[in-house]
Amino acid sequence: MKLTLGFSPCPNDTFMFDALVHAKVDTEGLNFEVVMEDVEALNQRALNNELDVTKLSYHAFLNCVQDYSLLNSGSALGRHCGPLLIQKIGNTPLTADSKIAIPGKNTTANLLLSIAFPHLQNKLEMLFSDIEQAVIGGEVDAGLIIHENRFTYQEKGLEKVQDLGAFWETETGLPIPLGGIVVKRNLHLEVQQKVQRVLKRSVQYAFDHPKSPSEYIRCYAQEMDEQVMYEHIKLYVNDFSLDLGVEGKQAVEELFKRNGIQTNDIFVL
Repeated sequence: MKLTLGFSPCPNDTFMFDALVHAKVDTEGLNFEVVMEDVEALNQRALNNELDVTKLSYHAFLNCVQDYSLLNSGSALGRHCGPLLIQKIGNTPLTADSKIAIPGKNTTANLLLSIAFPHLQNKLEMLFSDIEQAVIGGEVDAGLIIHENRFTYQEKGLEKVQDLGAFWETETGLPIPLGGIVVKRNLHLEVQQKVQRVLKRSVQYAFDHPKSPSEYIRCYAQEMDEQVMYEHIKLYVNDFSLDLGVEGKQAVEELFKRNGIQTNDIFVL
């Protein structure tokens, strides 16, 4: 059976999906047609109900939960790994008129920004990898950075205004749910469960053989330095990526509850 599968070119995703894509683990007869795009493009595909299985921001999941269920493996969820609001060193405090670059309106990063700084509504959407340069070049007053950029911004004369992951953790006491992997609800439950088993197997293989995905990661990584690549992976791929567990599910449910959405049917059984 062939399924369309969407994930991003970021190291955490290529690390987790390498074994699945390259048949290093038993896929139980499933074949995957990979669609590799930036997470905001994947968010839009999910909102349009296009892909069978896809990575998406938890913010986007709030708006397409009627079409997709959340897999127990593959999430980017943890502590000390949230998006950062950054600006040039020495800039004046941000105001309602400040222009803020965001990596997409459907990203969890943007949702957290809206919760922490509701007055910052003058936003400009752009590709996440362009945000640092937009701040440096004065195109925007501040930027919301994710992925590899959190390791490099200080080298470029930029400073942190707020760690939005830390804000969430302080508010809730829970890890921050950034992105997850979902599967179409209209697929037979047995197929959904099979996808869940195969993905968990792929993540476990990556943990057991961490250098095995290196070539695949390097093909797509924005930041080619191997140390940075693996720092990125260590930050976003953890025990929650293998299995959300009780605490991980509580974090996802808290995000839903804070947006007034029932949480009794969001996970693959």
